[in-house]
Amino acid sequence: MTVIDAPPAQVPDELTPQRGRWHRVRPFLPLVALVVLAILPYSTISLPGIFEGPVNSPGTLQLLAICLIFGGLAAGYDLLFGRTGMLSFGHALYFAAGVYGTDILITRAGLPLWQAALLTITGGTILAALLGAVALRTVGIAFAMVTLAFAQVGAILVARDFGGLTGGEEGLPLDVSGLPAGLVGVTNTVNLYWLALAYLTLVVFVVHRVSGSPTGRVLAGLRDDERRIGVLGLDPYRYKLVAFTLAGGLASAGGVVYVLIVGGASPHITSSELTLSLLVMVVLGGPGTRWGPVLGGVLYMYLDHRLTAFGTSDAVDNLPAVLSHPLSQPLFVLGTVFILAVYFFPGGLTSLAPRLSHLTRTLRPRPRR
Repeated sequence: MTVIDAPPAQVPDELTPQRGRWHRVRPFLPLVALVVLAILPYSTISLPGIFEGPVNSPGTLQLLAICLIFGGLAAGYDLLFGRTGMLSFGHALYFAAGVYGTDILITRAGLPLWQAALLTITGGTILAALLGAVALRTVGIAFAMVTLAFAQVGAILVARDFGGLTGGEEGLPLDVSGLPAGLVGVTNTVNLYWLALAYLTLVVFVVHRVSGSPTGRVLAGLRDDERRIGVLGLDPYRYKLVAFTLAGGLASAGGVVYVLIVGGASPHITSSELTLSLLVMVVLGGPGTRWGPVLGGVLYMYLDHRLTAFGTSDAVDNLPAVLSHPLSQPLFVLGTVFILAVYFFPGGLTSLAPRLSHLTRTLRPRPRR
């Protein structure tokens, strides 16, 4: 009797792992993006409607540098919110400590930049450890309120010009006479841009390394079920304090770079609105993901700056009052964009790729049998 082997079963496309060219190239995309961002200042391309001048103009480079800074801040804040599950309303305090600490040490104390930066980052990290040791004795909403209270104390001290150091509501301009020549002047904006890019790269690297380490897996467990971590014999308080301190130190480092870019410190960076903005950035990009907070931070700050110019443009002024009044308010437009993004893409911007991939597979015509 002749035995005929059955043909192999056909696996559906949605169950077949895609090991094509895309998956071989994908690990190198971050390196490609870093190279593109590094050489961007050499480009003279003009993008009307997106930037006011060429890509390598000082104004555009400063805007991009600020976007990169806040992309790094959002990634550091995601270490708390997205990866550990801690909702902090006081993260702006450590960023403000970096900004004001650097400015005071350079302008008031006359220290060189490297000493001021080192002392500021160390002080900001210690401040985060001390305040975190107190705040982490609480959980949930109580933790959020304690961090908010600490941040409000910092905002009051800055606004009241504590010790005559902060400049009060007028802020504190940075004394550039003691800075390296390569970081002073409009022509050296490109160096500040590269410094901001280096900061973003450092934050992404640190957060990625921590998330992939055993400590990162414990932090993910704390986010999902803190009691289970305690049952395993691990101390949740200690791990949360490590995450809180590390995020505070990264925010302080961002403040050091930020004060060099904007040339001074202003009280608005101490407000709780900045922390709420960081929360919006993380949710907009996708909490707990590698690139979501970075994309959310960059997009949010870009829209925040560009919508201000858009709201005062002739195109908006010529619209009927029922449209021109709300469109002239950047926060209204940002809030609308955020609501639509959360409603249609609950997982943030990073959920777009899987959704589009699923849609493409669904619409793909099936082969005839």
